[in-house]
Amino acid sequence: MIRKYLALSVIVCALMPFGVKAQVKLAPSFRLVPLGVLGGIDESNLSAYMLAASSSNNYICLDAGTLHYGIKKAIENKAFPVSQEKVLRQYIKGYFISHAHLDHLAGLIINSPDDSTKNIYGLQSTLQTLKTHYFTWASWANFADDGESPALKKFHYKPLEPGNEVAIENTALKVQAFPLSHSNLTSTAFLVHSNDAYILYLGDTGPDAVEKSTNLQKLWEAVAPLVKNKQLKAIMIEVSFPSEQPDKTLFGHLTPHWLMAEMDKLAALAGPDAIKGLNIVVTHLKPPAKSIAQIKAELKIENKTGLNLIYPEQGKPLTF
Repeated sequence: MIRKYLALSVIVCALMPFGVKAQVKLAPSFRLVPLGVLGGIDESNLSAYMLAASSSNNYICLDAGTLHYGIKKAIENKAFPVSQEKVLRQYIKGYFISHAHLDHLAGLIINSPDDSTKNIYGLQSTLQTLKTHYFTWASWANFADDGESPALKKFHYKPLEPGNEVAIENTALKVQAFPLSHSNLTSTAFLVHSNDAYILYLGDTGPDAVEKSTNLQKLWEAVAPLVKNKQLKAIMIEVSFPSEQPDKTLFGHLTPHWLMAEMDKLAALAGPDAIKGLNIVVTHLKPPAKSIAQIKAELKIENKTGLNLIYPEQGKPLTF
């Protein structure tokens, strides 16, 4: 039987056209579980994404607008075979807060009494707002290790310096932070590294042309080599409004027009062939439903470079 199988294999290989190679599907590098995907008014579905290296339960949480309800939805969708308490307390190893607006950290604050000891990573300016406005005894309680006394020391602040890649405690991941311009404050992009693969998550940001900034240009310059080498598995980036939104009322956000303008910059650096098929996870779409539908329609029309546009759904895992 074995001899027959080997002989058949030789015949099949001989009959294959010269130069044809078997296509091997690479194993995914990352698992992403969206806990909240929207911007705007729905407090049950605000920006929060659990990310881990594939085959690992050591997750980080990129922003933390919604936690409890998002974990509940993920369990309902069979993303986790364990309890909500275990996901919150054991699976999430640290929080990465892009900026200190409530829709990106409310879940972290509200769930803090039931959470376990872990790190909160962010730029110094973001952590300072957490210390002085949220983890205070006037507004909640100081569950962190710095700020108002008494400090309960459940959470440990871990400031990130732009440009320096650091290991993420209790995971096999590394991260590098990049500043972004978000109207009147500094937001953050987190470049997460696992082995030779990367995912780029951007907090809220406006386009360079409107923000009078070069932050996005510098970010694209940094990641263009990863795009060329097919190491960047996905970019998670916001689109908050339809393109009809006037620039003066963007308040540090993107539209389909401005996202594609920024992607054109990346294509110019990495090459149009390299960017074709790049996974773009569109985040922070703002209700109402009519606006969200319009954003998706406009992105489809303006997607001239062949990006793979992905719209995450709360509680439904993605792999890259």
